[in-house]
Parts: sequence; structure tokens; C-alpha cells
Amino acid sequence: MSFTLDVRVYYEDTDAGGRVYYANYLKYAERARTEILRGLGIEQMELLREHGTGFVVRKCTVEYFKSAMLDDRLTIETHIHDITKATLAMQQVIKKDGEKLVTLDVKLAVIRAEDGRVARMPAHVFKALKG
Repeated sequence: MSFTLDVRVYYEDTDAGGRVYYANYLKYAERARTEILRGLGIEQMELLREHGTGFVVRKCTVEYFKSAMLDDRLTIETHIHDITKATLAMQQVIKKDGEKLVTLDVKLAVIRAEDGRVARMPAHVFKALKG
């Protein structure tokens, strides 16, 4: 299952040289993951309120190839490759004009909001992500 999100690089995203500050790629990837859920009709606040669960990053490996610059238009491609009842694994690739800038290998876990312990993904979320 694959999804894409386009973002623009703003001044606030950059360092003194006009390059995207390295940690902001993590923010772009997070936005893409949020929009995937939203696109599937799943709101994260609803998961917290109604199911007492949420997603957290369990593992994230990032590889940087080239910097994005102020005003660049970026595309975040997310490829979900493994879904279990409690985890979600994916690769996210951030590109500019088709050129790979950053890759992120991300594993999310579902936790209970009340105590942070691993939980089962709500059935409707699992079904939506499975396609």
C-alpha cells in the first residue's frame, strides 16, 4: 500500500544556510503518516477518545542523501509493507523532482493511552490499512 503527500519548505524549516534542518524531515514524515490515516477516514483524536489507543514510533532509521532548500516542493512517498495487530512497518522516501533526498524506515506500535503499554490496533483501523 502506497501513499504520497506534497509539502513546501518554509523559512521556519531551514537552517541559516537555507537548507532543511535535519530533524524537520521527521516532521514531514509524521505529517504524511497522519494524512494517510485521515485519508482512510481515521482521526487520531478519535482513536484516543473512543478507543484509548494511539500510534507511537518504535523504531526509525533515517538516511540522508541530499538537502532540500527553502521554497522546494517535496513529495513524501510512504510504502506500508507490514501490518500486524499491534505494529505497522513502512518505508518513507522524501523526494524533490523525483530525486531521493531522504529515506526513513519506520516501525509504529499501537499503545494504550492510559499506561503506554502495547495494545491491539482497533479492528476498523487494521481493516482500513490492510486495504
